[in-house]
Amino acid sequence: MHIISRSRLREFWEQDARSRSALDEWFKRLKKLKPANIAELRQTFPHADPVGTCIVFNIGGNKSRLVTKIDFHRQTVYVRHVMTHKEYDKEKWKTDCS
Repeated sequence: MHIISRSRLREFWEQDARSRSALDEWFKRLKKLKPANIAELRQTFPHADPVGTCIVFNIGGNKSRLVTKIDFHRQTVYVRHVMTHKEYDKEKWKTDCS
């Protein structure tokens, strides 16, 4: 899959260095996949959850959340938000997923 954009991941791990290895691992694993739908994606990422038009990933043992939009047909992932679990719980990101 083509992931747009790694720079959002980098911006987050520059503020939270503990998240770097988990985000880097997510990036490498997803880049190699070619899932046709959420069911196939969940074979590799069982905790990927659809929320409206987004798919949310738990990162680093549920310490961070990664909100994406995925076009399975074009095999493209759009990174919308990377945040701590505390920021995620505020639910401001949900307006992007309706």
